[in-house]
Order: sequence, then structure tokens, then C-alpha cells
Amino acid sequence: MSESSDGRDELIETARRIFAGPVAFLRSAPSLKFLPDPVVKEVAFAGRSNVGKSSLLNALTNRNGLARTSNTPGRTQELNFFDIGDPLLFRLVDMPGYGYAKAPKDVVKQWRFLVNDYLRGRAVLKRALVLIDSRHGIKDVDREVMKMLDDAAVGYRLVLTKADKVKASELAAVTERTIAEARTHPAAHPEIIATSSEKGMGIAELRAAVIEALD
Repeated sequence: MSESSDGRDELIETARRIFAGPVAFLRSAPSLKFLPDPVVKEVAFAGRSNVGKSSLLNALTNRNGLARTSNTPGRTQELNFFDIGDPLLFRLVDMPGYGYAKAPKDVVKQWRFLVNDYLRGRAVLKRALVLIDSRHGIKDVDREVMKMLDDAAVGYRLVLTKADKVKASELAAVTERTIAEARTHPAAHPEIIATSSEKGMGIAELRAAVIEALD
């Protein structure tokens, strides 16, 4: 076994241990004045509505109802913060879902202001993970968020969700297309991760990617 694969296995095991430890919902922030003090590094999750963000956060942290805490109606336009570790190691940030077909214009505008201000002004934000539905690939609303991240100079990684819902050949094709598009964006990580919350596919790699982003 090579040193690099040894290092990768070690990182995956470290990440598993961290996420098996204490994880707690901290607060929702409907505007910047409600953000927690920037005392630790943060990794944010972004994705279209129904991309499977809550399921993925629950799978990542090995908890069934963690993300649901923040997904009650009326909280959709808030940034939700989760403390990882005790003592506190870092925070996960669940960004409000985007791309509602029927969202009122003022709601979309509020989302854009909140997210843009957070991305541009949060020095402790180390990485964003942009979730893409394997069945659909990158859509225009995803590209808008990717551009937002490029403009804010926030490094991000594309994560395919619901990978168990497509055939292996389709997954390979959408993975290839996603990698090719990621390479055209200055702030995008060149590698992507395919995941399935239901089957546990890619979850260990995603945990490792979160820990890696903090270094």
C-alpha cells in the first residue's frame, strides 16, 4: 500500500471518529447580525431545493433528525449552524436551498443578499460543498451559485447526491460532465464526490473532504 493511500485511509478514519462525536444544532441566522462569533472554521453546504441536503447532512453526521431541526417551514431562508466536537472543532453551515420554481421574487432576493454577504464576509469559511442531483446534473441555478462562489473567491467542491437513483453508466456520464464543468470554474475543486445518503455511498469520502478542507 502506498503512502498516499495510507494517508487517505488515516484521514477517512479521523473523519469518521470526529463525526461519531458530539454534533449539535447551534442556531439559525436569518440575517448577518445573527451569525455566531467566527471563533472556529466553517464548511458550508449549498444546494437546490430537493437535492437531498438534509438527508446528506444526517448521513454525514450519522444522525437521523439533525438537519430537520432547521427545516421547519418559515426557516428556509436562514443559515443554520451546527457545532462539531466538544470542545468545539468546527462548524457545518446549512445554507438555504435555492431554485424554488415558485419562490416570490423578494424571497429569492433575500436569499441572494444573505448568501452573498455571508460568502464574501466570512473569513472563517474554508470551503463550500455544492450539491448536485445525479439525475439532473448541473442546472443553471447551480451555475449561478458556482459563479457567486467564484466571485467571492470561496473554494468549493461539487458533490453528486442520489447516486443510487441512476444506472452506473448514467452516473459515470454525469460524473464526467460535472468534472469537465468544474474545471472551467476558478474556485472549484477538480475532483467531485458521488454520494447516496440511502446507501451510504461516498459518505466516508465526504467526511474526509470536510476535514481536509479545514487544514
